[in-house]
Amino acid sequence: MSSRNIRLLIAYDGSPYAGWQVQPDKPTVQQQIEQAIATVTREHCRLACAGRTDTGVHAIGQVASFRTHSSIPIERFPLAIQSQLPESIIIRSAKEVPEDFHAGHSSLWKLYRYVILNDRHPRPHLRNFVTRVGDKLDVCAMDAAAQQLIGRHDFRSFESHYPNKATSVRTVHYCRVRRQPEWTVVPGRQPFSESAAAEPFVVLDIAADGFLYNMVRAITGTLLQVGIGAWQPEQVAEIVQAQDRKLAGPTALPNGLYLMHVEYERPFSVEQAESL
Repeated sequence: MSSRNIRLLIAYDGSPYAGWQVQPDKPTVQQQIEQAIATVTREHCRLACAGRTDTGVHAIGQVASFRTHSSIPIERFPLAIQSQLPESIIIRSAKEVPEDFHAGHSSLWKLYRYVILNDRHPRPHLRNFVTRVGDKLDVCAMDAAAQQLIGRHDFRSFESHYPNKATSVRTVHYCRVRRQPEWTVVPGRQPFSESAAAEPFVVLDIAADGFLYNMVRAITGTLLQVGIGAWQPEQVAEIVQAQDRKLAGPTALPNGLYLMHVEYERPFSVEQAESL
């Protein structure tokens, strides 16, 4: 049988794993899924992914692709692979795609979400899924700062261990910060509010044509400096122009970060981003 190209849509709790990418001595998401596919297909299939998430980072809409000679019907692939995986990794769907599809190279844009618990009191059941900030955050100032990142810029000020890529230039299509009353990574659109008591969760959504190493976490750390009043919103534009990682904020913790969506078919639109 000729080779087939299979696309998987995947969700996972990143807490137990040392990130997506296979490592020789640590458990990773890629390792778990490749082992499951090998058991099901009796082939060693290397996964390509849309985003190599770091240790402790989660995904709702990770996408991976692999080639196989297996004759398993496409509708049976999700359940077959799932039967070999731990509960922390879910295969949401599988689709047969054209030969030239690549989960990473074929993407048009991606959306990440960072969730912050803005409360003095921890919530133990969420400790692996949000980042807690006890100081009250000025979300309007954070949102104003976030929108200065929109556009095509050299984002090396937000890249760890520069250079990691051939270029640090990326196009950010959308970057907004808002409050919401409940913890969920699929929050729906809540009105912008400064009522921290009623809406203790602060959510950053950012969509771009690609992301640099630790870019979203560095942006989050920078916006938090604005939120606590240490920096003014307009300083974020100056940080972008400086192209100096030392001038941006600290890298935020990984546990509040989620890869939400990877788009392959439609150009970016605000309407689609705000429907996720």
